[in-house]
Amino acid sequence: MQKFYTCRYDRAFKEVFMNENNKDILTKLLESILKVKIEEIKYLNLERNTDNIKLKRKHLDLNLKTNIGYIEVEVNTSTENYVKPRNFSYICDIYSHSTLKGESYNENTLVVQINISYGLKYSELIRKYMVQDECRNKYINNLIIYELNMEKYMEIWYNKNEKEIEENKYIMMLNLLPEELKSLSKKDRLVLKYMGEIQRVNEEEEFREYMSAEEDNRKIENSIRDEYIEKGIERGLEKGLKEGKKEISISIAKDLLKRGMDKNIVSDITKLDINKIKEMAKDIKPDEYREYMSAEEDNRKIENSIRDEYIEKGLEKGLKEGKKEISISIAKDLLKRGMDKNIVSDITKLDINKIKEIAEDVKPAEYIGKGIQEGTNETSLSIAKKMKEKGMNNELISELTSLSIEEINNLTN
Repeated sequence: MQKFYTCRYDRAFKEVFMNENNKDILTKLLESILKVKIEEIKYLNLERNTDNIKLKRKHLDLNLKTNIGYIEVEVNTSTENYVKPRNFSYICDIYSHSTLKGESYNENTLVVQINISYGLKYSELIRKYMVQDECRNKYINNLIIYELNMEKYMEIWYNKNEKEIEENKYIMMLNLLPEELKSLSKKDRLVLKYMGEIQRVNEEEEFREYMSAEEDNRKIENSIRDEYIEKGIERGLEKGLKEGKKEISISIAKDLLKRGMDKNIVSDITKLDINKIKEMAKDIKPDEYREYMSAEEDNRKIENSIRDEYIEKGLEKGLKEGKKEISISIAKDLLKRGMDKNIVSDITKLDINKIKEIAEDVKPAEYIGKGIQEGTNETSLSIAKKMKEKGMNNELISELTSLSIEEINNLTN
């Protein structure tokens, strides 16, 4: 069975609505969208900038002069980032040329762009954009952009809401298949005419050859895009791992400093330069841990200089992997130092089950720090004394050694 092309495809849309004999269908479509009476339609050139070889040419889907002003129509099947800037440049070009006519600048001529768009994520049927400030004060009154959410119009059709179908049938018909059009056309002469026209277009050999070539080009473009996405993720992963490690190391360093851990030990654990640790410590007050943790729950995104959106996706993935990798590394280090599993989970933001899994491969820790020898036979009091010499606070020493605060205080006597 041959594929049927609805007016979702811009070429099919042009074939139907650029036909002088179909102005009556076009009129109903425009009136259904704009809610005004259209009495005159003149087709204008679809190609812009033909008079200047230095400027990129623009190819419009439909360009009209009517009794209400200029109307330009774009059929958008993509929601890629380039679509809206491109379409806005089209309508600005038309607006600019319209102001050059006449003896004065004024707002007497309405300039309208209609975007028949697929793949939009919002819930409204239609959006109307104008040039205005945040208080809705219009800068100019004669430039309007309409954006039709075709998925929402199709929901009306599939929900079988007869009243809404009747109100929007000339819009919905653009994306209906022959059997659906047959049902809709029983009560409407123009829908029946449209059905005949779109079927005629689909039967033309030249049209089908064009569409086959266009689909082949689209597949090639998709393949190239996928290749660049893959390369972008690879590059982003590499950059993200590096940036992610740095960010999580800084975050954990702040956490450890707030818990009163010695700066040299923090530097040893996080692999951050001691000068960087000292700089961070200036802005940290040890007793603000709870307040700090509350603020830290909303992790900031790493800013990057990669402009390509697919590279950015790769960076995000790499950042996530980088954070996880360095968190596991630091968790192992803290477990080796004898820190409680729940505290390690709290510091590294790793799940407690993950910490327990890591702990199975880590031999119960003797305290290892700068200036302290490793030894499995040292008593808790001896270890606590050396921790205190290193500047660790009493609460943390108590957590690590299971000694009471009183016992720890007595070590100084």
